[in-house]
Amino acid sequence: MDMNIQKYMAFVKTVEYGSFTKAAERLNYSQSGISRMINDLEKEWKLVLLERGKSGVKLTSDGMKLLPHAENVCREYEKLQMEVNELNGLQSGLIRIGTLSSVAAHWLPKIIREFQKVYPNIDYELLLGDYAEIEEWILNGRVDCGFLRLPTCPEFETIFLEQDRLLAILPEYHPLAHLEKFPVVALCDEPFMLLEKGAKAEVSEIFERCNLTPKVHFTTWDDYAIMSMVESGLGISILPELILKRVPYRIIAKELDVPAYRKIGIALRSKKKASLSVKRFLDYLQYR
Repeated sequence: MDMNIQKYMAFVKTVEYGSFTKAAERLNYSQSGISRMINDLEKEWKLVLLERGKSGVKLTSDGMKLLPHAENVCREYEKLQMEVNELNGLQSGLIRIGTLSSVAAHWLPKIIREFQKVYPNIDYELLLGDYAEIEEWILNGRVDCGFLRLPTCPEFETIFLEQDRLLAILPEYHPLAHLEKFPVVALCDEPFMLLEKGAKAEVSEIFERCNLTPKVHFTTWDDYAIMSMVESGLGISILPELILKRVPYRIIAKELDVPAYRKIGIALRSKKKASLSVKRFLDYLQYR
């Protein structure tokens, strides 16, 4: 690889991971090697790019101005590399995917296993986040594509994949556990555990639609924490069915008496501009 590109990569990855050590692991260099590359860049450009402190590294204002350009160069280089590999028939590349933990746990292993049979040389980098984080990563190019609930940002291209039911989650011994469908109204009678982080998610929208206000006692983006609390009798909740595929807790999932689901899809900025490996991955997802 061109040495200058390596230096840009060292700079970009050090900022991304906040430390020389982590960037070194990612790029298969020694920590001192990464540090040296960035020093060389700073000498070449006659600028200080990073403030080095006890708690890691921070961008200087000059570094901040140059980072987006360095990121572009690295991205373009990766595309060039993939095209070269493509022409050599290697079908290799890296696909960076932003994903919800439920998708990462229950869909992705199967999807990647099947896709790997056809394209064994492609590597994957998975970033787990909530809806807002994944949207942000797609917007700023940190990931090539991301699993999200739809609708999402209007500027994304999306492929709808599946409808995921939202189910009421109760402790095993709940007095209404015998009902075929759980009344949404009854969810407001006891403490409610809300799966949400920052922006409003689909669970709050169900209550809004029905003009109800639950007694929210606990809000978290950790689905396992919610299941554990429900099992302990601390309250009840609503969770997507996908999360409930393999549950280590003694809880009961019930359909609600109003239609409730989230639409899951995959989103990216532009399929036309995506690398070949990403295009193939999307085609596979769409037609699996």
